[in-house]
Amino acid sequence: MEFNFSSFILDNLEAAGAIGGYVSLSIIGFALISFAIKKRNNNVSLQIAPKWTHPIIGSFLGAIPGCGATIVVASLYKNKNISFGGLLATFISTLGEGSFVLLGASNEASVAGNLKAYLIITIFGIVAGVIFGYFFDIIGFRTKSENIQQIKNEDLNVKKTKDTSVNIFIQKIGFYAILAMAMFLAPDSIMALWGGEIESISSLTYLLSIALTISCIIFYLLNKFTFKDHDCYSSYRNIKSTILHAILDVAMVVTYVFLGLFVANYVIDVIVGADTFDAWMTSSVYLVVLLSALIGVTPGCGGVIAVAVAFITIPNFPMAALIAAAISTSGDGIFPLLAVNKKDGFIVSLLGLVIALVVGYLALALGF
Repeated sequence: MEFNFSSFILDNLEAAGAIGGYVSLSIIGFALISFAIKKRNNNVSLQIAPKWTHPIIGSFLGAIPGCGATIVVASLYKNKNISFGGLLATFISTLGEGSFVLLGASNEASVAGNLKAYLIITIFGIVAGVIFGYFFDIIGFRTKSENIQQIKNEDLNVKKTKDTSVNIFIQKIGFYAILAMAMFLAPDSIMALWGGEIESISSLTYLLSIALTISCIIFYLLNKFTFKDHDCYSSYRNIKSTILHAILDVAMVVTYVFLGLFVANYVIDVIVGADTFDAWMTSSVYLVVLLSALIGVTPGCGGVIAVAVAFITIPNFPMAALIAAAISTSGDGIFPLLAVNKKDGFIVSLLGLVIALVVGYLALALGF
């Protein structure tokens, strides 16, 4: 079958836009909740709970289906509101969008079987997240990252926003366009993850998903390369400025999700090939666990989705391999983390891969 590059691009743009619909709910919702909390506490940024609870909180947040929790926790870590152990625990316990493959987006396996697999994987993820999260907090592991929130508030006192066409686009045209499209797509995006859609507006949803991704890419690139110090736009002191920063984060996440989907799908579908990929997934169980962990650690959820699909479609596919992929994946939360602090992003990904192999082979030894 001849590869159609145009269709491939459109499919990935649409997929990233669909993800952007529900990702926007997480980011904007968390921003508004943080705004309300800081207003109550006189704009003081607080930790979500005592530090000793962070690995537990992170593990249970990561267990929430989808990638919304990893994006929220990456934002918390960026502003030093959660420990490194809490961040790592969240990324270890998340199954990302692979959870939706098991929870209802498949007709190839029984609901009971998928639910059982999901519960087992979730238990492994939570336990591993708590254990290794506490380990790294106890040994005092941390990276030298700046408090982004503090810098934003300090920069506000010395920077002025220039009234340029790009600035007008970012603060007005692009801002309202992305916000409107994201809110419109949110219900259908959530339904799509469970295998459903609003059929009456399916054509409009398809076009708006593509438009949202393209708008986010333009918005992010303009902001990134034209106004590198965009934080002077607002002070987080009112709802408009708070939502503006949230939209900046939405644009960044959607851009990186598109890049992640594009690379992962191109490698699996074009470079490797579907037949070769399936052959890899039916080889030695030890090799399958290793390959699944390596596929899962690729940025975004494309890798873990591919392994989850293999689990429900390939007979006798070892659950230990899916457990390894689930632990190694960082979900879409890795994108905002990499954008702000590449060192932390690479460290979390590397640790996740090592832990995934340890837990994956342990699960295999236990008969999973």
